[in-house]
Amino acid sequence: MGDSALLVETGDAAAAQELRRVLRELTLPGLRQLVPGATSLLIVVNPLLTDLDDLARRLPELRRTPAEALPPRQHEFGVRYDGADLDPAARMLGMDTAELVRRHTAPAYTVAFLGFAPGFPYLTGLDPLLRLPRRADPRLQVPAGSVALAGEFCGIYPMATPGGWHVLGRCEARLFDPGRSPPALLAPGDRVRFKARS
Repeated sequence: MGDSALLVETGDAAAAQELRRVLRELTLPGLRQLVPGATSLLIVVNPLLTDLDDLARRLPELRRTPAEALPPRQHEFGVRYDGADLDPAARMLGMDTAELVRRHTAPAYTVAFLGFAPGFPYLTGLDPLLRLPRRADPRLQVPAGSVALAGEFCGIYPMATPGGWHVLGRCEARLFDPGRSPPALLAPGDRVRFKARS
């Protein structure tokens, strides 16, 4: 990725998170940013302080090094399950809405990575029985705070944007605030739980 970054294909989000933790523990001189993706980790460095060729040679060994597990940050979001796609999604999945909500609130999710829009979390841990393809007809505007599903991921829209995910409900959390430091409420590795509210 040029003279200041490496893109490591990891195979899945969990391996990207693990390599990210290992590299954070090393405190490499010149390390600027570690950006996890669904199946990759982008390592951005200052090329005057970090030898990318040397780092690339060390990566196979580093990928086998277990990182010290720091406790992840925990978040709980109350969700009003009244989204436009709640009933249609339940029908597509062959269950009633109460069962869909029960299954959606049961797991603890992990923030695999942020993307699409500032602060948009891609959450892993979704019950496999709730997996749905993206909507055939994306919406021009999905309200901020919308909790939605697509494929293996659950996500929360941090702001009103176009979107093609199935909207189950809405939470009040402000996921992105440019005046906050850091601006994104969630970070890769954080854990998220949803709780139904009326």
